[in-house]
Amino acid sequence: MTDALLQHPLWPDAEPARNDMPLSAATSAAATRRNWIAVACAQHARRGCATPGAGYMQVCHGKVAPLQRIRPGDRVAYYAPTVTMGGKDRLQAFVSIGIVLPGAPYAYDMGGGFVPSRRDVAYVPAREAAIAPLLDDFEFVDDRQRWGSKFRFGLFAVSDHDMRLIAQAMQAELQSLHF
Repeated sequence: MTDALLQHPLWPDAEPARNDMPLSAATSAAATRRNWIAVACAQHARRGCATPGAGYMQVCHGKVAPLQRIRPGDRVAYYAPTVTMGGKDRLQAFVSIGIVLPGAPYAYDMGGGFVPSRRDVAYVPAREAAIAPLLDDFEFVDDRQRWGSKFRFGLFAVSDHDMRLIAQAMQAELQSLHF
């Protein structure tokens, strides 16, 4: 199955990314700013924000198509269901949050033949926060019994309300996230 076939059913709310919009235009046009939840194990998500000033994100096992939906100035929070990839070590917490920086997705050679696509992100200082206390307040949770269903896609858009809840739970400075 090609990425073109996956785009519509998996991300029906997504719009094509515009790589020509400078960060100043993205930050001044708050109405066009979107909020995203990306999914990865905590070990991988933490790696993306470990080096100050050199943050990045990669999603869906390094695929470029999901990253092309994201625009500079968008907010992104990483949710980690586990500590390690494929592990039984449940975490179910948000581990990082930041603003997507200008620039298109790019390939990064991690060695061993793995060359995932990445986007640069300016992560803000924040504490990890469990998702359980937030579930009843999220707008994206349609059915409390199946709250995790959207996470299986690896990346999905959420409302300003939901991203603000995440930021507050993580004790992130809201002004740094342009709220």
